[in-house]
Amino acid sequence: MTIRSFAVALAMALVAVGTTACSTGSTRDDSATATASPAPSATPVDVSADLRALEAEFDARVGVSAVDTGSGAAITHRADERFGYASTIKALAAAEFLHDVPVDQRDEIVTWSADDVEAAGYSPVTSQHVDGGLPLSELAEAAVRTSDNTALNLVLDRIGGPTALDEGLTELGDDTTEVVDDEPALNVIEAGSTDDTSTPAAFTADLARILEGDRLTEEDRATLLDWMSGNATGDALIRAGTPSGWVVADKSGGAGGTRNDLAVVTPPGRAPIVVTVFTSRNDPEREYDDSLVARTAEIVLRGLQQ
Repeated sequence: MTIRSFAVALAMALVAVGTTACSTGSTRDDSATATASPAPSATPVDVSADLRALEAEFDARVGVSAVDTGSGAAITHRADERFGYASTIKALAAAEFLHDVPVDQRDEIVTWSADDVEAAGYSPVTSQHVDGGLPLSELAEAAVRTSDNTALNLVLDRIGGPTALDEGLTELGDDTTEVVDDEPALNVIEAGSTDDTSTPAAFTADLARILEGDRLTEEDRATLLDWMSGNATGDALIRAGTPSGWVVADKSGGAGGTRNDLAVVTPPGRAPIVVTVFTSRNDPEREYDDSLVARTAEIVLRGLQQ
């Protein structure tokens, strides 16, 4: 199955189970079989002690919100605490782009300057196309697939800026997430400020509503999942913590001591799991560690299998 056909199938699966879920890829390796995973219990194992042990080991705060869209089972840990969301917001920005911009306008060519790229920072795609620009749809894809900062800023410009994305999330039912800045300022979280922060619970609910509800067409849901399934920056995160053969579509984010991942995880033969892992080092001088996210995902997904 191609990534695109998987994304279409996953989008349809999420819609099919949406009425039974709570409110709210690429395969880990190619040795997977089609054998269905055991059906999970609606009451998952309590993994809070394991997560607290991870926090102590890494001297970090870990926030988790994971929902099995088939059984409704959920695992949460600091799910209502605020974290800087970093580049995970790019997935929600891309969803808002797909909602706001008609299909016949997505091929519009957008141009930018070398100064725009320098100001935005990490821009592996847009830095190679300063002379000719790219279609809007390719910019939205680059923002998700390669976490291109300039691409995000251009997509935000097209939909009305960070304020418009914040308003779109409010329409979705998210009164928690505070979208204030574009790249690279969104990565700098001032002590005591809620700017450019959210909670794991809010992000999981946002992605579930986007993929289960009517905010996007079926084709646009498949497009978003296709972009997330080809994410080039998430292999060491939730994907690294999933059992062999499970499929992950995700969007990563990270800056300084913050490392995050937002994902749809699909076990063979079972309904998808929507999961958000946000992490933050207690010492602001320490850099993030991908393995903290991977090990958190392993604990949480194992708990949902029980």
